[in-house]
Amino acid sequence: MTDPIPSIQFFEGVPEELNNVSLRQNRQTGVRSVLMTFESLKSIERFRSYTKRFANALLLTDQEGSISIEPSSVQFVFGGSEGDDLQRVECRFEVDREDHWERFMRFMRRYAEANGMAYGESGSDRS
Repeated sequence: MTDPIPSIQFFEGVPEELNNVSLRQNRQTGVRSVLMTFESLKSIERFRSYTKRFANALLLTDQEGSISIEPSSVQFVFGGSEGDDLQRVECRFEVDREDHWERFMRFMRRYAEANGMAYGESGSDRS
């Protein structure tokens, strides 16, 4: 039996392609925040959102199972000459428990490996 390919879904059965992820930790509270950026959403492009059930959460799936995350915000950023071209979608959520953070990081390592993404630290400030 092969392990399932890690996936991220807004709509059940429609895996999305993550383009970037930013991880931050508040030094005072220790709460970690995640910002996932998608340059496009397959569920919107294919209008499949009308035929698939909305998960009411971001669904991260890998060999350990599924993680259901309720985003604190989802922002659609539009541009182009008419201002109606979807440029990216930013999904933000916080992780306050250490065991949840460790599980999220195991998922991200698997997702990155399966999708040719690299992990690196930026020199930017932490919130």
